Amino acid sequence: MKKLVDDPANAVTDSLAGFALAHADTVAVHGIDPSTLARTGPVYATRKQPAPHGTVAVISGGGSGHEPLHIGFIGEGMLDAAVPGPMFTSPTPDCIYEAIRAAHAGAGVLLIVKNYTGDVLNFDMAADLAADDGIAVRTVIVEDDVAVENSLHTIGRRGVAGTLLVEKIAGAAAARGDCLDDVAAVAQHVIDNVRSMGVALTPCTVPQIGRPSFDLPADEIEIGIGIHGEPGRYRAPVAPASTITRDILDPVIADLRVNDGEKVLLYVNGMGATPLSELYIIYGAARRLCDERGIIVDRSLVGDYVTSLEMQGASVTLLRLDDELTALWDAPVNTVTLAW
Repeated sequence: MKKLVDDPANAVTDSLAGFALAHADTVAVHGIDPSTLARTGPVYATRKQPAPHGTVAVISGGGSGHEPLHIGFIGEGMLDAAVPGPMFTSPTPDCIYEAIRAAHAGAGVLLIVKNYTGDVLNFDMAADLAADDGIAVRTVIVEDDVAVENSLHTIGRRGVAGTLLVEKIAGAAAARGDCLDDVAAVAQHVIDNVRSMGVALTPCTVPQIGRPSFDLPADEIEIGIGIHGEPGRYRAPVAPASTITRDILDPVIADLRVNDGEKVLLYVNGMGATPLSELYIIYGAARRLCDERGIIVDRSLVGDYVTSLEMQGASVTLLRLDDELTALWDAPVNTVTLAW
């Protein structure tokens, strides 16, 4: 294993400490002393400048290793707090509970949870603790991966790259002053209209384990991979980018049932080790496929946003747009990773 770490067992702590120092003007990381790397309590991150009182707080989180998800999306117009767990492992309920208490601004809290069993259970327990304190909490479950049902660590579909879109649009709804039930309804509307599918060219290596999470021959790719290295639909020989793009986009279009003339946001996400130049090749191929089907690409996003450590690969996401979702996507946002 070749990684830029000191002690693999402390990789998450060390990374969060560096993140805290680098972005101290935007994000506050709690539970870690950046100068000594010591744990001082439950670990979570919040906006440096809290949202105005009376604003719904939007919180997400999950296992580390997918950066910039979720900590990179804390800020105005997006997340009020994020809870990073150990590598590829859910954060514990006490950390989530403390994040809820810290971010709550008097109007309730929306939890955006990727559909993995550990995440769902731990966020539910934290929500129950917060409810005992009189904090109103709503939860939405992101399940945008069309590749498989009931994969490892899930009951139902996995939550993958589409999580970013849910966080951005829900955060914009909260920022414009929507009540908790309305913010939750907007988030669910995104979930109902977003689908993703990915491909892996290489596996990734969790630092504490020290070996690849799965074996993938040099002449094969995994179609429908999960963001933790979970198996996909099938393995196939390495093929041109346009062929691979069709193999992962066609199921997305079919599952979402996008019709001729409908508008979408087309989002190509890198898994961590794919050059941006190759992501744009994927985007170009996906755009041409959409054009062939009469699907109108009205908004776009390309880059490494929901990664899987150093996995080489990409995912393609479509979000069906309407006027409200487009306006909320376009609304101002100021985070470490997204800003406009």
